[in-house]
Amino acid sequence: MSDAPDLLTQARTAFDRALQRNIKGLGYFASSAPALGACAKDLLIQRGTMNLYHYRPLVDDVYRVPLLLVMATTNRGYIFDMVPGQSLVEYLLNAGFDVFMLDWTAPRADEKTLAMEDYVLDFIPTAIARVQAETGEEDFTLVGYCFGGVLAALWAGLHPDAPMKNLVCFTTPVDFSKMDMFQAWADRRFFDVDRLVDTFGNCPGDYLYTAFDLLRPGGRIAGNIRLADNLWNDDYVRSFRMFDRWTSDILPLPGEYFRQTVKQLLWGNELHAGTMHVGGRRVDLGAITAPFLHVTAEHDHIVPSAASAPLIDMVGSTSKEQVTLKGGHVSLVAGGNAIKRLWPKLVDWLGERSE
Repeated sequence: MSDAPDLLTQARTAFDRALQRNIKGLGYFASSAPALGACAKDLLIQRGTMNLYHYRPLVDDVYRVPLLLVMATTNRGYIFDMVPGQSLVEYLLNAGFDVFMLDWTAPRADEKTLAMEDYVLDFIPTAIARVQAETGEEDFTLVGYCFGGVLAALWAGLHPDAPMKNLVCFTTPVDFSKMDMFQAWADRRFFDVDRLVDTFGNCPGDYLYTAFDLLRPGGRIAGNIRLADNLWNDDYVRSFRMFDRWTSDILPLPGEYFRQTVKQLLWGNELHAGTMHVGGRRVDLGAITAPFLHVTAEHDHIVPSAASAPLIDMVGSTSKEQVTLKGGHVSLVAGGNAIKRLWPKLVDWLGERSE
């Protein structure tokens, strides 16, 4: 009988905890998603799937060389600009950089014929020309994330004489034979990319979202369990919602662009083999001579280290650095891990090379 009060206390505590979780859960589902992309910016170009933004400065003393961030074509650029205090763009602006971003939107049905050539030989050089016109500077720095890094490297390999001051790539794949999970779902024995593109026109975002989700089949379930256990932690919930929104916000890809990506990179591994052609011109990464920084994540499940590691040796720059930091594909560039590791490293590296 002496244990009865303790049992009642435990039962009451468990009940109260479950009640609070349910109340917090109702609040979670009833509240609106967090507003992301808070830094003030101006839209300079909107054409096709491309948007070019120029962020308004936050300090008076600005580096001479502007930065052009190139986002991956499957995702929204607000991963670089989440909320105040957790924004890479804000961090760069406060450090005195003039920041532009090349972001993407979903292709329309009539844009299904957009190809690799449009991104590498049209969208990127158009953005660069506008950055030069806005700043009055010929020099610029390209900073590419994931497949945005691939596009930046392709452009740089085709334009070795351009006034590119620096090239920075985050988690950028180059040996696509090492992208094991992507190789599995795009196995040419079972995956008919021509039929998919000819049927849908553009590659659906839901299809790509499922492919990314399958890289960690239990990840979403585990994440929701951790969320349930932390519903009364407002900081945890806020962070979860920000990253969950971004990882779920997958863009469809233009059909022809997707077809080329599968055939030339996933199947042919042409970039790693040195046989990649864009618009009939062979890409030579060895022709890149600008200072180069490549940052990879130690626990990247989307672009494994084996897929990105060869890039540093393929680029011809004499001044180049490979850095591997703790974190995953997303936490490398955003969140508390990025604030402590990548962002200070990036600012220090660029600051020495942006005068």
